[in-house]
Amino acid sequence: MKTDVITLCGDLSGRDAAMEAAEKFAAYHEITGKSAMHLRLLTEETISMIHGIFDSFSGSFWLESEKTPDGILCRICLSAKKLANMEQEAQILSVASTGKNESAKGILGKIREMLRRSLQMPSEADAQYLQQMCDTVNDVGNYGFRSPDSNYWSLQIYRQNLSEQKEAQHEEWDELEKSIIAKLSDEVKVWLENDSTTVVIEKLIHHTNK
Repeated sequence: MKTDVITLCGDLSGRDAAMEAAEKFAAYHEITGKSAMHLRLLTEETISMIHGIFDSFSGSFWLESEKTPDGILCRICLSAKKLANMEQEAQILSVASTGKNESAKGILGKIREMLRRSLQMPSEADAQYLQQMCDTVNDVGNYGFRSPDSNYWSLQIYRQNLSEQKEAQHEEWDELEKSIIAKLSDEVKVWLENDSTTVVIEKLIHHTNK
């Protein structure tokens, strides 16, 4: 099942339609109680990620599902085209007075920063940042239409890497532990392609937890 595709903007226009789509999605699959609340919270986190990202930000939002032996795999999806010209690039939000982008704190901030940097006209600093954040993968699972050359970031890979060097990455691990998305989702995937960026948040609703 896939919902209608909704246009979400940086000023949060489209938010109500997106939340309504999430409610209908849950009702269609008879998802109730705590599972429905988790799905709603993940949808709210996804929407909040784009608030004020650029003046002219516009992206496509939808939910989709896949039946598995264990339950229903729910995907919250957000896709946006890259900025077309330098005039749009100039609308990117400026960094904080500290010289650091404060929004990059936490897991949600990291995903937001990948989205922001990947959609603007590329700079050397952006390319280095995205290369550090992403892994290039050949197997993209159920999303087979993705190019195998896409830059790809996975929450589970990030979590695994941190667990292997927990002492050296204490601050990042603390951010992971406090993240709503990290706690409630089963996976977050980010594809950085030549003309677009797509964020997919996955949540498995087990048959017994509906």
